Amino acid sequence: MRLTSWAVVVPPLALALVGMALLLPVGVPFIVVAVPALFGAVLAAVHHAEVVAHHVGEPFGTLILAVAVTVIEVALIVSMMLAGGPDKSALPRDTIFSAIMIICNGAVGLCLLAGGIKHHEQTFRLEGATSALATLIALATLSLVLPTFTTSATGPFYTGVQLAFAAAASIVLWGVFVFVQTVRHRDYFLPAAAADEFADAPPATGAWASFALMAVALVAVIGLAKVLSPAMERGIAAAGAPPAVIGIVIALLVLLPETWAAVRAARADRLQTSLNLALGSALASIGLTIPAVALLAVLLDVPLQLGLAAKDLVLLALTFAVGAITLGTGRTNVLQGAVHLVIFTAFLVLALVP
Repeated sequence: MRLTSWAVVVPPLALALVGMALLLPVGVPFIVVAVPALFGAVLAAVHHAEVVAHHVGEPFGTLILAVAVTVIEVALIVSMMLAGGPDKSALPRDTIFSAIMIICNGAVGLCLLAGGIKHHEQTFRLEGATSALATLIALATLSLVLPTFTTSATGPFYTGVQLAFAAAASIVLWGVFVFVQTVRHRDYFLPAAAADEFADAPPATGAWASFALMAVALVAVIGLAKVLSPAMERGIAAAGAPPAVIGIVIALLVLLPETWAAVRAARADRLQTSLNLALGSALASIGLTIPAVALLAVLLDVPLQLGLAAKDLVLLALTFAVGAITLGTGRTNVLQGAVHLVIFTAFLVLALVP
């Protein structure tokens, strides 16, 4: 895992495109250049994340990428809420729900299918996966399910007190999970060959350089995604798709680096790393986003629509039920990957045709 020339050049070039978008009009020629630059920045971010992970070891490497992407995701959501006002009150909910479905069905399904095709069966630490899933179920229920059924506020909204509790519970649960993952029970999240996997780790200077370039690449990914978002919104409106599709596209763009890294790890027979990255990303998405948007809603007195509709509640329940079965044995194969991918496809179809 060494720095390569393309991975050094692409992040600053992609970031330069973001700077150009602030000075020049965004037309068709710019979009033609920005789209491949966006995917190049994604690949560069994954490359540098792997270099950093190779140096610091599991689960710190996957945690760094998950937190970095989520922090920038929060910044993107907050900036779009500030620009859109009350019309964007459901954007955090749509993005978080989309992130859960993309990660728990799309990313996990791809990892299990790709790993199963190449290695037939793969194993992982049951203690770590079930701990992460239990925390994710609690966070999703407190943030996305209960607002639909509470009666103190009209509609799928929390009152100020309820919102403050949900925000505090989210950050506390995520913080305790990170403590368990990195300190108290770190062995629950370590691959079986962890002792040898990082024996030839790169020097600290190379790791720090990759960390800096990863940050630049991630900022470029989110910047380009935001620059392209107006054209994306116009295209979605022209196609007659529901507004919730905007949240799906944002989540897909933001989660590209983590999903690609997770699939590569599964192909390399490191399913534990894939699950650390996937489930850790879902936990960070809720644990960091809900407190941030809750604070914004209180400070600016803007509505925050969190409760899911009936269709989405069914999909969320199905995802967690199947996920509990998938992660309940410590062994996976292609069938489980296919099941998760079918659920993910159903989520996409029903989002477009509710």
